[in-house]
Amino acid sequence: MKLVFMGTPDFAVPVLKALVSKHQVLCVYTQPPRPAGRGHKLTPSPIQSLAETLGIPVRCPVSLKSEEAKQEFAALKADAAVVAAYGLILPKAILEAFPKGCINVHGSLLPRWRGAAPVQRALLAGDKETGVTIMQMDEGLDTGDMLLCKSVPITPEDTSETLMQKVSFAGAEALLEALDTSPVPIPQPEEGAIYAAKIKKEEGLIDWNMSAEAIERQVRAIPSWFIYKGEKIKVKKAAVLPDNEGKPLGTIFRKGLAVAAKEGAVSFVSLQREGRAAMSAEDFLRGFSLAEGDNVSL
Repeated sequence: MKLVFMGTPDFAVPVLKALVSKHQVLCVYTQPPRPAGRGHKLTPSPIQSLAETLGIPVRCPVSLKSEEAKQEFAALKADAAVVAAYGLILPKAILEAFPKGCINVHGSLLPRWRGAAPVQRALLAGDKETGVTIMQMDEGLDTGDMLLCKSVPITPEDTSETLMQKVSFAGAEALLEALDTSPVPIPQPEEGAIYAAKIKKEEGLIDWNMSAEAIERQVRAIPSWFIYKGEKIKVKKAAVLPDNEGKPLGTIFRKGLAVAAKEGAVSFVSLQREGRAAMSAEDFLRGFSLAEGDNVSL
């Protein structure tokens, strides 16, 4: 099958690799290079780097709404476009440019977690499983007909990085199966539909009014931190203590290794100061004091 691939981050890499193993990818669309690192050097997306290595033409339009962009897209004369975390909204003319339309690899079991951050939201919510849905795109937000679903269990050790990798590999496998078997599209039910909003930076600030279990999930799902004496301390890894020993919310105890939550307490495993490397909590506390009895609630 002749295909156009549209994707940007690491999540999309296994999908593109799977496609080129069995199909002809005529062109890759991806987000333009962005500043990255301390030097803010313009850096191509993971998909652009892979496509160039594979010798596939790459396009990086800032928008697909112009008439020129639409004509360039249609001129490829592919059978379908495959989309995996591309990052741009596809206009109707793009969605209808090819005989088999645009097929999306979405990182959840739809209709649960439609939207930009399905993997992180599944972790935050404490879901026991997530997965991937291969769907026919329409003008709605992840509302198109489903072609194939594949579930992925969520373990207590999963972070957004490990779970994203599992889901992306499941997506690559499911996509090839869907392209090979052409399953009958199934309309999505509206019952159970939940929106997975993009993660905002401020969501990472730990609220000690939550349970210790919810905070530990937050640490695994998104960059998380607390403020202590005006300094931002990142929590890279945490564990749950069932007992907060009657301490007030946000109180540091156990020689700086734990903080009381609403239910239970959070035990620090790995911490990081701004501009420093992450380290074990024990090593961290050798050079930075979290005084027992102090409070980190804002």
